[in-house]
Amino acid sequence: MSGYVLLEDGSRLDGELCGASGTEALGEVVFNTAMTGYQEAVTDPSYAGQIITFTYPLIGNYGVSAAAMESDRVHARAVIMREAKNGEGCATAEGGWLDWLDACGVPAISGVDTRALVRHIREAGAMRGGIFAAATPEPEARERIDAEPQMEGADLASTVTPPEPVVLDGDGPHVVGLDTGIKLSIVRQLRERGCRVTLLPCGSPPGDVLAHDPDLIFLANGPGDPGALDRLVATVRELVGKRPLFGICLGHQLLCRAVGLETFKLPFGHRGSNHPVKDLATNRIEITSQNHGFAVAGPAREMRMETDEPIRWETDFGAAELSHLNLYDRTVEGLTLLDVPGGTVQYHPEAGPGPHDARYLFDRALELVA
Repeated sequence: MSGYVLLEDGSRLDGELCGASGTEALGEVVFNTAMTGYQEAVTDPSYAGQIITFTYPLIGNYGVSAAAMESDRVHARAVIMREAKNGEGCATAEGGWLDWLDACGVPAISGVDTRALVRHIREAGAMRGGIFAAATPEPEARERIDAEPQMEGADLASTVTPPEPVVLDGDGPHVVGLDTGIKLSIVRQLRERGCRVTLLPCGSPPGDVLAHDPDLIFLANGPGDPGALDRLVATVRELVGKRPLFGICLGHQLLCRAVGLETFKLPFGHRGSNHPVKDLATNRIEITSQNHGFAVAGPAREMRMETDEPIRWETDFGAAELSHLNLYDRTVEGLTLLDVPGGTVQYHPEAGPGPHDARYLFDRALELVA
């Protein structure tokens, strides 16, 4: 069935509907630059509320499998592709990509000029949009897009958090996470290091977190605007200094806001597995996996760090030092709290999917326990 992608600024790109038949979708249209890992991407809770455009021109050639799941379901609202395949060209494949999208109820569209779409988003910014059947009149589609909430101000973490605590046994340090949409790859990295892991609903009050007697409080990835999570920020603020904290992605933003720093929305975000980041402690360049649309502002509220030096912020809990720097757009990629035990990184060191350059950060986080 013929269909089209429509953006809120009126831009239209045509293609062929696939995935869940007869289903349309609305959300923020973003793009992911990874060559592989399409199943991991759509099951990442950080994509809640978003439609993913894959920049790699061929998606679906190696099929899907249970081992590639990053959560218990698909969180992306839809998928946009240049050429979709339903192949199972991999020894571990358990089904075809398009069959799986259909079974999961996820709309998709193929045959789209994704290069033109991504170039437009890079120039105009990520924006709301939708996937529609060709029979849907554009004025009707535009009305539906205009009624879709903006990503700025969206609290999506509460839609992906578990309703009850999840407890996973281990013989090592007790890591307690406020689960804003944690990926299974992150949990695996902690458990491979022997950690006992407790995941709490992200609305849990500070007293409940401390009642679990954590050795480390972990703030994970997740969807939406950190500026819309004031209650969660207040919870984190109550925990700073009482136990070591470490944050990844949304957790990085939440911890930074909790100590008094500011966040802002990036024009089109960082999503993919080829983002170069500099570790300022070692001067090592890491190729990282990323998925976020917001970032932390600098000490003077600047959006770009024009130096490779570990500059410092004065926060409500003492000094913080820049630890990691994005070499694409020079945004903040990590902080170390110097007067209380804590640290953050903006990217995904678990690399699900992506390179494993940054997995040492889980060891660095557990050093905070000592």
